[in-house]
Parts: sequence; structure tokens; C-alpha cells
Amino acid sequence: MTIYWQLIWAYIKIGIFGFGGGYAMLSLVEKAVVSPGWISETMFTDIVAISQMTPGPIGINSATYIGFVAPGSVNPELTGVGWALLGSCLATLAVVVPSFLLVLYSSHFIRRHSESGAIKAIFSGLRPVVVGLIASAAIMLMNAANFNPNGIKWQLWVNIAICGIAFVLVYFPIKLKNKTIKLHPILIIVMAGLAGFLIYGL
Repeated sequence: MTIYWQLIWAYIKIGIFGFGGGYAMLSLVEKAVVSPGWISETMFTDIVAISQMTPGPIGINSATYIGFVAPGSVNPELTGVGWALLGSCLATLAVVVPSFLLVLYSSHFIRRHSESGAIKAIFSGLRPVVVGLIASAAIMLMNAANFNPNGIKWQLWVNIAICGIAFVLVYFPIKLKNKTIKLHPILIIVMAGLAGFLIYGL
């Protein structure tokens, strides 16, 4: 049962210090769940991918998924849907409740002191930190588990190409005659899934 207390404590900390949204808190989540050996690095990257594709914030989705798989992977006696659902509920509540309470109080406080020089100075310091945390999450995900899980060189280059093409299609609009088209990220996700199926699945 220790794993449940560890999950609660880990996600309370993530909920309190996870500034900047889901991507900014990814490095914090990775340190909390991969370093103790609750899940593998490969599983973590899979969870991030699933959390991005499913509706809802990535932080909450990942908490639900990690809470589901962690108890069984740490303690075989806790294998089963009931134990997994308990872990999901506890991890999700632990990450949501502190954030909810902080937002509830801070929004009221910031509204009252929105013109305060101290508040403006605090946000001036937080903004670049959030950018740095998101950048660290991007770099953290550029690992072998994402780009070369099987250790095959040609797959590494194919995955790098897919990553590069996806970035270009998302960031740069396509000019066709008199029109400028920017592809929707959902379409790019579907295209990447089809490419993966055609390259690796057939």
C-alpha cells in the first residue's frame, strides 16, 4: 500500500509546483515516476503520447494513466483492475485538488492586486521559467525510447524525418496559388499514425 501514499505525495508536489501547464510539468512528472522505477522511460513516453491524443489536459491524463499502471508494476500483489482504478483516482485527485485550491485563491488575490508592482515582477520572472520548462520537456522527449526503441539505425532516421516533417507542417503554412493553408495538428497526428502503420506495421 506504500505505493499509493507515494503516488499521492508525488502528485501533490506536481500539482503545487507544476507551473505552465502540462508540457512544463513533464520533466517534474518524469523525475517523480521514472526515477523511482514505477514505470520505464519507454512507458513514460508512450503515456505522454496517449495523454496528448486523448481529450483533457496532459497533466491530468498522465496522472490517471500512471496511477493505473504504477501499483501493479511496483507490487505484483496490487495487480488487478480494482487496485489500478484506486491508483488512478488517487493520482488524479492529488494532482487536481492542490491546483484547484491554488487557482481558486490566487485568482482572487491577483484580481485584487493586479496593478501591484510585486505581482507584475513575479510574473515577469515566471514567464521565462515556463518557456524553459517546456523546452526541457521537448529535449527530454528526444530520447532513444521515442526515436530508436528497437536500436535499428534506419528506424532512427525515419523517426527523425517524421519529427522534422511534422514540425514543418505545423509551424510553416503551405502556400498554394492564392491560398495559404495551415494544416490542423489533428490531421498531422492522423498522418503520422498512418505513416507509422505503413512503415512499421506492414
